[in-house]
Amino acid sequence: MMRAAVLRGVRDLVIEQRPVPRAGAGEVLVRVSAVGVCGSDVHYYEHGRIGDFVVEAPMVLGHESSGVIVSVGGGVSPDRVGERVSIEPGVPDLTCEQCLAGRYNLCPAMRFYATPPIDGSLAEFVVVHAAFAHTVPDSMSDDAAALLEPLSVGVWANRRAGTTAGSRVLITGAGPVGLVAAQCAIAFGATEVVVADINPHRLALALELGATGVIRVDETPISDSGLEPTILLECSGHPGSTRDGILAVARAGRVVLVGMGGDELALPLSHVQNREIEVTGTFRYANTWPTAIALAASGRVDVDRLVTGHFPLDRTEDALAAGKLDPTSVKAVINPAS
Repeated sequence: MMRAAVLRGVRDLVIEQRPVPRAGAGEVLVRVSAVGVCGSDVHYYEHGRIGDFVVEAPMVLGHESSGVIVSVGGGVSPDRVGERVSIEPGVPDLTCEQCLAGRYNLCPAMRFYATPPIDGSLAEFVVVHAAFAHTVPDSMSDDAAALLEPLSVGVWANRRAGTTAGSRVLITGAGPVGLVAAQCAIAFGATEVVVADINPHRLALALELGATGVIRVDETPISDSGLEPTILLECSGHPGSTRDGILAVARAGRVVLVGMGGDELALPLSHVQNREIEVTGTFRYANTWPTAIALAASGRVDVDRLVTGHFPLDRTEDALAAGKLDPTSVKAVINPAS
């Protein structure tokens, strides 16, 4: 048996005993070392749903995770036992039109951890498709291996934006995704990376991690900053920040919507049309783990610096509340074995 953090309803979370799963053909069994708390975990805990995804049955939370392979199923080399891995938490069908085009993040049959009705990885053990258990170097911490998941969001956002040498990037939102997106933009060659937020602690961290500038938008609106970025990575999900960021973007610039806000957004359409600004969304990521591993292992991106608290599994609810109770909190990590 093993312990797992199970969400039964709004603010109804229990640590439950469940059978240890077995790895089937093409799968590996991973002993989970670290799980990062994501905003989606918090949202499911507080509201029981995100858009059309509704928690209608008990569900294990967590999808930012790392661990050690302890057994393998048929067709997987037994040499993989003992490997430290970062878990890519979405397994597509690998046969549909989107998968065959390399866009497996858009697979309509995607089974993504901690997205109803699929159980997540906030447990002592989890079964993973072998191809989505990515080996990490011993020099990488368990925390960093788990946070390759949000780092992959930052990698994907910058790929979608076409960030390259000389790009001027504005990032609205200094949460974990905004902070990794900023570091990725620098690694991709951007020469100006400005992060906007209202939290002074997170803005200070953005500068520490390499941002060339910050804007505290409750004191200085983006419109008064004089910025004219070629790229906007909108990571806050806040309608006002999204609109202000778009209005600042240079002609023929590109806007990538990363943060999850409401279902609809008022768009300054004439501004977008007159300046031929491209606006696109992102949905998770595809083929990002090798790049994320390389960036973290080389030190080009520091995800360990985002971790502001560690919690044992039986304090999962404290971890979920950390971001709201502590303004200096950035990323809580749960260690299921403790």
